[in-house]
Amino acid sequence: MSFPKVRVFESYAATASGEFDGVILLGDFQSDIPDDFAEFVAQAQQLDARVGQQPLLTPADVSGGRLIIAPTGPLTRDYDDVRNVADAAGAAARIAQQAGIVKPLLVVFGVPNEARYGQAEAVAYWGICQALYEPLEAREHLGEESLETVQEIGIVGTLDETWLEAVEAGKRVARDLAGTEPERMAPPRFAEYCQQTFAHSPVRVTVIDDVQQLQHEYPLLMAVARASLGVERHQPCVVRLEYKAPAAEQTLMFAGKGIVYDTGGADVKTGGHMAGMSRDKGGAAGVAGFVKTVAEMRPETLNVVAELGVVRNSIGADAFVADEIITAHSGVRVRIGNTDAEGRLVLADLLSHLREEAPNYPRPQLFSVATLTGHAALAKGPYTALIPNGPARVNELTEKLWEAGEVYGDPTEISWSRREDYDFVRPRTKSDDTLSSNNGPSATTPRGHQFPMAFLAIAAGLDKHGTDSQHPLPFVHVDIAGSGIEGGDWQHGKPTAAPVTCFAGCYLHQ
Repeated sequence: MSFPKVRVFESYAATASGEFDGVILLGDFQSDIPDDFAEFVAQAQQLDARVGQQPLLTPADVSGGRLIIAPTGPLTRDYDDVRNVADAAGAAARIAQQAGIVKPLLVVFGVPNEARYGQAEAVAYWGICQALYEPLEAREHLGEESLETVQEIGIVGTLDETWLEAVEAGKRVARDLAGTEPERMAPPRFAEYCQQTFAHSPVRVTVIDDVQQLQHEYPLLMAVARASLGVERHQPCVVRLEYKAPAAEQTLMFAGKGIVYDTGGADVKTGGHMAGMSRDKGGAAGVAGFVKTVAEMRPETLNVVAELGVVRNSIGADAFVADEIITAHSGVRVRIGNTDAEGRLVLADLLSHLREEAPNYPRPQLFSVATLTGHAALAKGPYTALIPNGPARVNELTEKLWEAGEVYGDPTEISWSRREDYDFVRPRTKSDDTLSSNNGPSATTPRGHQFPMAFLAIAAGLDKHGTDSQHPLPFVHVDIAGSGIEGGDWQHGKPTAAPVTCFAGCYLHQ
């Protein structure tokens, strides 16, 4: 897997061997500039008033003779956050690549000594890698070496190189899986990518692709997949990833939505809204990416179990339709409200399996991760939405994820599950036990990203494991519909790899 490797140095003086062919000076240029660079910046400002106001390259007597000045802008305002650092680093990286710089040295300065900037250098590195990432299809067609020319990044600071690269390895996997077109990443090839990714690693990969087994064990998932069965290369699978820690004290259990293409099914998407729906597998991609970071870090006390439902929601004569009643793996009878609300059906069966397994593991915590609702993007913008159940609230799981997201540049916002959400999906007759959705767009439905969490709790049987039960199970629904793609451009935007960094920062980094 090719991405810029990292080397950490305690000081700029330690890099004097001249192996770097350019320097990126990143920070708030209204603060004190480091002595090693102050003279060069002053000279450049005399020639160009834009220096310190926007990213620019200038000749200077530094490593490689080229200095890229990358301003973050102010960092002390209440609403500033570490993403300012990532944005400046990404802009500088693009200049470095265009200038032919192969090994830039990154120097970060002027960052306030506050908790929100505690990982600023790490976030800068990941910002560079995000900016330089090229899609898997492009790399396979044109060759990685011709596209990703930046080979190594030096960083002045006190950082763990292994940690930085482990997180970036996970983010690379998440971007590849989320962003790749629907034939290259059809279900069998998605599974193949996972098998190759985790080969010779401590993660066990199991692919369940037998149609009869899937119909028996994942009936809701198979309803979504029904119209795809006639095309062999589109047939569904469940990819199971397991990491068993040597001395496990805690277990994270993930259900990932991997809709490799979402036509909407019988409730077909119209008005140009189908373009970009190959990215509807971002939840499964993010989970696989996090597991990749786990595989690199090999935590001693943390188990991770993930089930990824990899399915194509196709159109066809055998497509499932609204008004069908399907009995889920949990035994709950689900009335279909809209076939374009397919992701929650896939997640419900996965979560039901994880619920059954949870007692076999120490301190289990359950998560569903999905590009689930347009409402999450509307309500939260570019932030991941976290919706906890009662036991997760008691354990403050969402608060811990929120704090990690702020520090590691993968921010989230918390929503709450309310009685109105459960009322929204209540059965209207005795024919069924819950309704999957209404028949309108989630973005125009009040509480459109909260009520699906209530459906998941009911359809997966997790409503029987609340704080009032004998066996509470913490569960957080994670909706990345707004955070999974840069700029909200589902057709052309670059995948962000959310929520890999947030979870890695929360559970893997000490």
